[in-house]
Amino acid sequence: SFIKMVQSGEIFEDIYISFVRVIKGFLIATLCAFILAMVRIVLPKYSDYYESIVQFLKNVPPLSLISLLILWFGIGETTKIGIIVLTSFFPIYLNTVKGFVSCDKKLLEVGQVYGYSKVKSFFKISLPYAMSDILVGMRIGLGYSWRAIISAEMIAASTGLGHMILFAQQMSRTDKVIVGILVIGVVGYLTDRLFAFIIDKTLKGADTNGWD
Repeated sequence: SFIKMVQSGEIFEDIYISFVRVIKGFLIATLCAFILAMVRIVLPKYSDYYESIVQFLKNVPPLSLISLLILWFGIGETTKIGIIVLTSFFPIYLNTVKGFVSCDKKLLEVGQVYGYSKVKSFFKISLPYAMSDILVGMRIGLGYSWRAIISAEMIAASTGLGHMILFAQQMSRTDKVIVGILVIGVVGYLTDRLFAFIIDKTLKGADTNGWD
């Protein structure tokens, strides 16, 4: 079955569609998480207005919101990307906040001694210090994105790997279901290794940061 799907090209089309959805949702989640984390760090008083909402939504399974998203946005791309954002946002946000909060105060004091402005201290001290935690959150969020897109495509899609598995199950095609599961595992592994490679280059080697 896998060989036939490769020869016909249908498997590559589903992989591409799911991959694009994952990347879009992951990037939006990363941007939103970083912005909110910056507000949390730079303007801690403003976090009182949304921190309780973030903590509440963190405990709500994104799949439970699918019905609402379909009612509000239909079964188009917005719903599927929205599920990815809701799933991958929280590990990225929490790890980003942790990275900045745990920044060594002594390093910031050294920056003040050398006359660093707040902006320069952020880019020269805080951001490099937090980068490891930020990338950890992004890597976890990327894995969550793949889990979310498959579930979303099973419910609200006519294309993609999740839809392929669901359709094969309805047609009693166990062979295609197994092919879909294996393909998801392989593609997810490859994207994770690609991200790990980027992290290794960013953090100057896997041997020193545990990403190997």
